[in-house]
Amino acid sequence: MKQHRTLFILHGKQAMNEQVRAAVGALRERGWQLDVRLTWEAGDAARLVNEAQASGYRHVAAGGGDGTLRDVAEAMARIACQASLVLVPLGTANDFARAAGVPLEPEQALALLETPAQRIDLGQVGGQVFLNMATGGFGSQVTANTSEDLKKVLGAAAYLFTGLSRFSELSAATVDLHGPDFHWRGDLLALGIGNGRQAGGGHVLCPQAQVDDGLLDISILPAPQEVVGTLRSLLSDGLGLENMFVRARLPWVEIKSAQGLDINLDGEPLQSDSLRFEVLAGALRVHLPADSPLLSRRG
Repeated sequence: MKQHRTLFILHGKQAMNEQVRAAVGALRERGWQLDVRLTWEAGDAARLVNEAQASGYRHVAAGGGDGTLRDVAEAMARIACQASLVLVPLGTANDFARAAGVPLEPEQALALLETPAQRIDLGQVGGQVFLNMATGGFGSQVTANTSEDLKKVLGAAAYLFTGLSRFSELSAATVDLHGPDFHWRGDLLALGIGNGRQAGGGHVLCPQAQVDDGLLDISILPAPQEVVGTLRSLLSDGLGLENMFVRARLPWVEIKSAQGLDINLDGEPLQSDSLRFEVLAGALRVHLPADSPLLSRRG
């Protein structure tokens, strides 16, 4: 039974979620000891991960949106937690989970505890750790300014709605990026630095990213005037965007911008004029589907 001990760290807003309650009950019926703890304020995820480590839990489950999953993953990485992690996506976007093939139904997500855990990478910047992706430029502004009420009504489509409504605010950022055998300088509209593949409610920025290759995927959408002039239609139907990206796969990349750059880190805003991103290879053991598209060695 010891190997079945799991601490389930659940976002407080999901305390009355009947699907989650049923999922917990189903796993307990199969012989798992599943202890539930709720987060209420900043710092709770780290405190509960410390509890899991001190109490010898073999597994940790994280239930909530992308921000909650990031908080738990970051806390586990910081203390080199020996437990493995299972993700229970309960947010609006669920970007990392969707790209990884993690089921969106709580019972099926928790059932991944019964599959082997895989070592995956994490990203790090400015002392902060991220599970999915860092985005910069116009896309990060859209994500940060999409209201909770709008997300409740429209779901992931709320991000597109906000992007279209804020079109008049569109501006390019001049940046300098360099990493091993890579250098790019110019104006960009959007930037993705991905451990995962998508952000902002389903926008695929890093389509080839894998979580076990020891690399971060860099995707740059340059800002020539013709792109700015047609962005409204591109946002609406996606036509032509793929061929405009500049891409690289690097263990680290440094970014500088004289006017500063707004970065969205799995839902957390970050602003600076100089940042270094690097991969934390094999930093965490996570239960993913054996055929997850994010794994380089499937099955």
